[in-house]
Amino acid sequence: MKLRIKDILQEKGLTSVAFSKMLGVSEVTISNLINGKTMPSLNTLEHAAEILNVPIWQLFADPAEIQTKDNTFITCPHCGREIQIEVK
Repeated sequence: MKLRIKDILQEKGLTSVAFSKMLGVSEVTISNLINGKTMPSLNTLEHAAEILNVPIWQLFADPAEIQTKDNTFITCPHCGREIQIEVK
């Protein structure tokens, strides 16, 4: 699964080098995350979302991609369950 970290970094005006330092991981780790070569732990995802000031779900989906009629639920592309979201 590919994360949206690269897109979010561009939106925030951050480099992958700066983000790697903020997250406390190597530049290679960030490169691997951006290129979908590795999946971080939940703790790392939570920390990344906190640093980037986005809800954790935005690491996986663009808000524009998940707009629904009531803007509160999306369907998980992996398990098919509905996930409640908060769009800011």
